[in-house]
Amino acid sequence: MSHNIVLLGDSIFDNAAYVPGQSCVTDQLRAIMAPDVQVLMLAVDGHCVNDVPGQLQRVPERATHLIVSAGGNDALSHYEVLFAECGDSQELFSQWSRIQTGFRRDYRNMLEAVVSLNRHTALCTVYDAVPGVPQFAITALSLFNDVIVAEAVSAGVAIIDLRRVCTEAEDFSPVSPIEPSSQGGAKIAAALKRVVEGHGPGVGRCVVYT
Repeated sequence: MSHNIVLLGDSIFDNAAYVPGQSCVTDQLRAIMAPDVQVLMLAVDGHCVNDVPGQLQRVPERATHLIVSAGGNDALSHYEVLFAECGDSQELFSQWSRIQTGFRRDYRNMLEAVVSLNRHTALCTVYDAVPGVPQFAITALSLFNDVIVAEAVSAGVAIIDLRRVCTEAEDFSPVSPIEPSSQGGAKIAAALKRVVEGHGPGVGRCVVYT
């Protein structure tokens, strides 16, 4: 049976607008997979975790692999909290704990919808080597990645750790530094290929891919 890959989530996959004149992640993945492999891109630039269940409505019956990259826009929506006044460290950590709890609820609901389709599933972490992003923001981002990894382990699905995939400044688009460049997209496509080819019989396997 040939593979039929569906890409879900946000602009990590839907990055055509950020690599003008160059290949996007979807085209790069198609180029390196076997000719009989089909790739359907349902991810939408700007979408958050809560948007993914809606994308699932378009997943075809023939789909064999679902790969999700979501959570970056959820994290970005809380960016202003990093600069808000705070009384003390307890108040600060309490606020971020509430944010993480809400994200965990949303991510878990999303993942339940994805795995209910009973396809090979992989989840991407949010990369954290974006040029110009201050270290304290990267530390806050780890709260979101912690949720992604924990929920993937709990659900028994594969993890593509984009923190280990896109590590160079050139991996990010000069059009928008939070998006993958053509070089970064090629690395992401290669990681997707590894996870698809590494999926053997059975769906519930938690393996980390880089």
